[in-house]
Amino acid sequence: MTPTVLGIVLAGGEGKRLMPLTADRAKPAVPFGGMYRMVDFVLSNLVNGGYRKLVVLTQYKSHSLDRHITKTWRLSTLLDNYVAPVPAQQRLGPRWFAGSADAIHQSRNLIDDERPSHVVVFGADHIYRMDPSQMLAQHVESGAAVTVAGIRQPLSMADQFGVIEVGAGSRRISAFREKPTDAQGLPDAPDEIFASMGNYVFTTEALVEAVARDAQDEDSRHDMGGDIIPMLVERGEAEVYDFRDNDVPGTPEAERGYWRDVGTLDSYYDAHMDLLSVDPAFNLFNARWPIYTAQDPLPPARTVHGSAGRAGIAMECLLSPGSVVSGSSVSRSILAPGAHVHSWAQVDASVLMQGVQVGRHAVVRNAILDKNVVVPERATIGVDLDRDRELYTVSDNGVVVIGKGQTVRA
Repeated sequence: MTPTVLGIVLAGGEGKRLMPLTADRAKPAVPFGGMYRMVDFVLSNLVNGGYRKLVVLTQYKSHSLDRHITKTWRLSTLLDNYVAPVPAQQRLGPRWFAGSADAIHQSRNLIDDERPSHVVVFGADHIYRMDPSQMLAQHVESGAAVTVAGIRQPLSMADQFGVIEVGAGSRRISAFREKPTDAQGLPDAPDEIFASMGNYVFTTEALVEAVARDAQDEDSRHDMGGDIIPMLVERGEAEVYDFRDNDVPGTPEAERGYWRDVGTLDSYYDAHMDLLSVDPAFNLFNARWPIYTAQDPLPPARTVHGSAGRAGIAMECLLSPGSVVSGSSVSRSILAPGAHVHSWAQVDASVLMQGVQVGRHAVVRNAILDKNVVVPERATIGVDLDRDRELYTVSDNGVVVIGKGQTVRA
């Protein structure tokens, strides 16, 4: 029988490590790459892979996320396709989701209504391309209760991930440990480990039974990676899917296996810089596996003024519709829709979100400016980090981050 699939996207995280970008929005709603929201990447992967019955479980500061999904992700109701944001409904009592496993347990009605043979459970805040149908095919063939997507990472980074351990010549997971300091390398690559990507394929019966049992455990954290997967590993019912084996149409070999967890300001910034080279580590220009998002009715991007000393120049940049480089110099940066860099300003290695205004003669370096931030004439950002730390958020790697509505000092 052809598997029937319900996709569940977990989008309820607070994203505290991305403050101030998550001050008034959920982490999956944070803009990325000029035109997109983080949630667009997982939804595009699922839709491109053929899965078009999708629910997005939300909780914290979800208004902009709900609005984006409702406006953007409209599928054909004629074919009974949908992408539906689902807030915490308190169906099992007056309480919010206690964790990702509890979110699924409290949303059991969504599974009962659809009655799928399999449930694909993916996170909402990673940047990558993946064909989930290939992972499902392995899962069905294996007969496992759950298949966990694993990405190969250096052994030295094991303490930053949930680590999947397997035996020699086997995909069966022997252990699943959170951020171990004594991890062992893979049998076929001693200097590598499998890090969990937070993407799972479940046989429906196994998922429903596991989250119901977990709900009765008062000592559980009710977390998919921390509790549900180890439960099924202990039973010998969990397998790993090697993300390296995933073939996405239109993706060059150099991009195979690209996946970024943008959970910190520095990783968020670095993922943006990955978009900018001639042969980018992650290429948004893949027409065979597009990343979908809302397209506002904006004019093309433009550069204006070509006179000596007042030329609009953009080098190694991504310029979104409606953005303007006016008699200024912009390099290795991303301008979102409506961002405007005025004459004689300099912007380098920065991310400017929707509606940002950089005034004349201002200098912006190594910065992330949230929506509608106004940089006054002759102001500097990223030039004097000691001063910036007194006024703004500065990441561990020296990226200056200015939140939405925050005042910039001249």
